[in-house]
Amino acid sequence: MRERTPQSQVRTVGWVGLVVNLLLAAVKASAGVLGHSQAVLADAVHSLSDTVTDIAVILGVRYWSAPADENHPHGHGRIETLITVAIGLAVGGVAMGMGVEAIRGLRHHSTSPPSMIALVAALVSIIVKEWLYRWTAAVGREVRSPALVANAWHHRSDAISSIPAAVAVTVSLIVPEWAIVDRVGAIVVCLLILQVAWRILRPALDQLVDAGAPAADCRRIEKLALEVDGVEAAHAVRTRYVGSSLAVDLHVEVDGGLSVAEGHAIAKAVRQKLIDDGPEVADAVVQIEPYRIPRST
Repeated sequence: MRERTPQSQVRTVGWVGLVVNLLLAAVKASAGVLGHSQAVLADAVHSLSDTVTDIAVILGVRYWSAPADENHPHGHGRIETLITVAIGLAVGGVAMGMGVEAIRGLRHHSTSPPSMIALVAALVSIIVKEWLYRWTAAVGREVRSPALVANAWHHRSDAISSIPAAVAVTVSLIVPEWAIVDRVGAIVVCLLILQVAWRILRPALDQLVDAGAPAADCRRIEKLALEVDGVEAAHAVRTRYVGSSLAVDLHVEVDGGLSVAEGHAIAKAVRQKLIDDGPEVADAVVQIEPYRIPRST
């Protein structure tokens, strides 16, 4: 049996998410209309918005996983970063839209109380989308795909948005005059979803402005370089993200009496060491310098 590639895993998760979101949107829209629940009907729109990011992941993986070429010597990882930003903006946009509608809805009350079918649809949505979040996030971490992890959080935001819908329907069934709880709860949830959007956007924006790796990762890179035979010192470690991976530049010091060929061999060994054992290193440029013995003070 042929081993599945990370790209095929991402596509599979994307297609499953797309189908699930389309089905949930249809179920919640029908339940919202038949069950007289504006909250559940609005939640159906949120599920429908999830299909946009599912499609972005399905189409995008083909491009961000493409190998480096003449025009893109560092690969195409930034495409994944751009898709992650798009997903974060989509999550934030949906949250703001739902929040505005919830605030407007504080002035209005539904004339028809919701029925049990609306509550069932909201509960099913919570369970299914939480499962989809956990599975998508697990695969995203396994294949190291920020876009897939971001899409997982989009699924969870949908599960979260179903909670006030379920609460509102329950309260309306028990005490019809308290239906305003729906709008208040929706506003709170919108704020939580905006926080999720920022968690998605922050690291992606850092990558777009060439933010380097954390200091701990830079120290680890320097330590790994020192483990290579012939390396006497390492410094000037510079990093930048290309998608979810790191491009590294560093200087290593070796015995000044070595030949050019010997120094080149050490540089190749350092590069391979960083790619094999480093913190998600995709490539490394190693500059060789003669070792300078520190002066004693």
